This record gives sequence, C-alpha cells and structure tokens, in this order.
Amino acid sequence: MPEYAAWPNRGRSTLANGALLQAAEDAAFEIMSTTDPQLQYQQNLPTRRIAAIVLTTTSWPRIRAASARVVHAVTAMLRLRRVLVEIP
Repeated sequence: MPEYAAWPNRGRSTLANGALLQAAEDAAFEIMSTTDPQLQYQQNLPTRRIAAIVLTTTSWPRIRAASARVVHAVTAMLRLRRVLVEIP
C-alpha cells in the first residue's frame, strides 16, 4: 500500500493549476488527486515530476465508496502519469 499524506491548504486555494502543481512538486509530492477533468488539457503533465489522478466526481460519499478504485489508481501511478477514476 502506498504511503500518503494530506497537504493542508495554508493559502494554496488561491493558486491556479500550474502554480499549484509547482508548489506540490516543490513540496516533494509525487501524486496529486483532482476532480478537474480539464487538467490534462490545461497543463503539460508529461513534463511534470508530479502525477495526477483525476476523479470523475466531487461527491465525497461517492469517492469514499469507491476508495478501492482510488487506491488502485495510486498504485498504477507508479507506472503512469495520469489515471482517470470512474466513480459510479
């Protein structure tokens, strides 16, 4: 099972995607999750050190119910740069 850590907000809610990705990379994060389906079109992810997991819903109860899928996606990130997680 991969290790994980939450990244408290501390003012980062005002950062745009590119600045947020850079801040996460600077903080040595390897993977980020987002519910922004446009991230892949807005950012050049293959040039980034950080990988992105895109969740298809913002509903926390649905995400929690699909947690096994999210864990699987995190594991897959060891090989890939972006994984789309379909949340039923």
